[in-house]
Formats: sequence, C-alpha cells, structure tokens
Amino acid sequence: MTTKRDFYEVLGVNKNATQTELKKAYRQLALKYHPDRNKAPDAAEKFKEISEAYEVLSNPEKRQTYDQFGHAAFDPAAGFGAGPFGGGTRTYRQGPFTYSYTTSGGGGFDFGGFSDPFEIFESFFGGGSPFRQARQLPRYGIQIDFMEAARGCQRTLVHQGKEYTIKIPAGADDGTRIRFDQFYVTIEVRPDRRFKRDGLDIFIDEPISFSQAALGSVITVPTIDGELKLKVRPGTQSGTLIRLRGQGMPVLRGRGRGDQYVRLIINIPEHLSRRQRQLLEEFEEEG
Repeated sequence: MTTKRDFYEVLGVNKNATQTELKKAYRQLALKYHPDRNKAPDAAEKFKEISEAYEVLSNPEKRQTYDQFGHAAFDPAAGFGAGPFGGGTRTYRQGPFTYSYTTSGGGGFDFGGFSDPFEIFESFFGGGSPFRQARQLPRYGIQIDFMEAARGCQRTLVHQGKEYTIKIPAGADDGTRIRFDQFYVTIEVRPDRRFKRDGLDIFIDEPISFSQAALGSVITVPTIDGELKLKVRPGTQSGTLIRLRGQGMPVLRGRGRGDQYVRLIINIPEHLSRRQRQLLEEFEEEG
C-alpha cells in the first residue's frame, strides 16, 4: 500500500503557510513537473501529486478538514462513508498519460470542480498551459461593471443555438476566465469612477475641507456595501491613508475579503471671502 506524502511536504511549505506562499510554491513546482515540459518518468505522477495538494490546501474548508483528519478525510475506505468525503475512483487520459485518483460525493479530490489537474494549472496561470497544444475551445468576452464584479452577477450567452446562464462570482477581476464544457468566458471589468482596485484591495480618494482636516470631523465614504461613517482626526494631513479592514473585494471562489483604503485629500479653496481671508490671516499670526 502506498502512503501519501503530507500535502505541506509535497508543496515544500510549513503548516502556517499563507495563501500567497502556497501559490508561489505551486507555481514553481507546476512549472517544474508539468509532463509536457518535464520528460522524467515520474514527472506526471509528481504533477498530479502537487495538484492534489494545492487543490486541498488552497481551499480554506478542505485545508481545515485536512489539518484535522489528514488524508483519511478524503479516503472513502477510511470510514468516512459516502457522505461529504465519500466517493470512488476516477480515471482519465491526458495525451500519453493515464491517471486514476479518488473522487468524492461532495468534497474530496475533485480538483475544485475541475476535471483534471491540468485545468487547475490553466486556471491558476490565467490561460492555457504553455507546454501543450490543447484543443482550442471557443472564447467569449463579457463586460461587467465594477460593482457587478464586487457583488457577483449573471449574464446570458448563446453558444451553438443554446442559451447558457453565466454566473459570475463575486470578486471577479479583469481577465477572470470561466470554463464551460464547450467554451471559455473571459471577464472584462469596466473601470469605476471612484473605486480603484489593486488585487483584493480597493482605493478611493475622499475630498475634505481645510476646516474638517484641522478641527476633525465625521464624514461619509462609499464602500461596495454602501456608505460608511469615518472619523477624521484633528490635524489630518492631505494624503493621509485610512484602512477599512474587510471592506475590499471578496476572495474569488473563497472566503475573506481585502481592505479598502481611503486617501483624504484636503480641498484648498481658490476663492476666499474677505472674512475668510481675515480669519486665515489671524490664524497665521497666531501660529
């Protein structure tokens, strides 16, 4: 009986590895062992092994289950039954390679809904494998607004006379690709006038008056969930960045959110009344 290696060991990371560290490790190993690039006899098996490890550890729920129960949680012969971790054996061919692996009724090694490890590779790298000539599927582009990307939305698409409902998950970004059996859909997100995106984080510029900056104030700022009250401290300088934890973009097909950053910009009036000028002159003298 072959004993599976620990998934953290497979990816060469520790058990406290962040999602960024997991992605980096998977990227390096996937490029190294992809069978169309690496002709070593065990390359295909290693590629499948690292894909299994990444599929589980990159999913917070599966990672938590794996940390608690290990490989047994995904093995139907280990006594978990045919419930969320039960399943059978699945075989498929990729070029000259034939793979068999355990699948589950709802949460085992199903490669995150992909049909094989090569699709994990393609999804992770945002396009087709650079090492093989896959069957070219039709590609469609769909434009959505920034808020639709933040909250998720639906579109309809007609392919070969059949209408499909395209469910775009919350957190989709420019270039996000969704694969169907017969075609690909690539998402294009239209820029927003106020919100600027950097990964999972959102940035906005919020103008405030000189008096609000000097004296302090409570202002209302927009977020993707609606307006939020924000306290401006007395003596705030122009360009001050305030972090709103957890108010950023949702993690695509996962849990958690990024942050929103509000950059306060002090508006200097171009025209002053006589009284305003007098008050500022007095302020300057007092300083």
